[in-house]
Amino acid sequence: MHKRGTRGFTLIELLVVIAIIGILSSVVLASLNSAREKSRDARRVSDIKQLQLALELYFDSNGGYPTSLASLAPDYIAVVPTDPSTSDPYSYAALGSGSNCSSYHLGATLEDSGHTALDSDADATAGTVCTGGGTDFDGTVATTYDVKP
Repeated sequence: MHKRGTRGFTLIELLVVIAIIGILSSVVLASLNSAREKSRDARRVSDIKQLQLALELYFDSNGGYPTSLASLAPDYIAVVPTDPSTSDPYSYAALGSGSNCSSYHLGATLEDSGHTALDSDADATAGTVCTGGGTDFDGTVATTYDVKP
């Protein structure tokens, strides 16, 4: 009679451990995705506030707002920020009549429709765009965080 050694794990034990690790990792990844979404939204709100400050600095120096955000760099902001998930520029329209850009509409689309920043945004509809001031957007969309001066 040959006695079998008790060294090592059985196939069933290994499969159970692998299944448990798989379940735990899926729970962690689901939590991580939510945190990443909130982080991107926080960055969008911060970028909009930085752009607002740069626009006001531009207004003080030039007596009007620029027709594009690209005019802000590098004098009023080091680099014009872009959306963290798409690398697209934020929505911007210079508003006014003719070439007199006396206002603006600036916005970003947030991923979380319940974000607290949406409670205090402008929720503005499209306005009259000054000459070369881009295309205005609808800020009343539920996930659009938009600001005006």
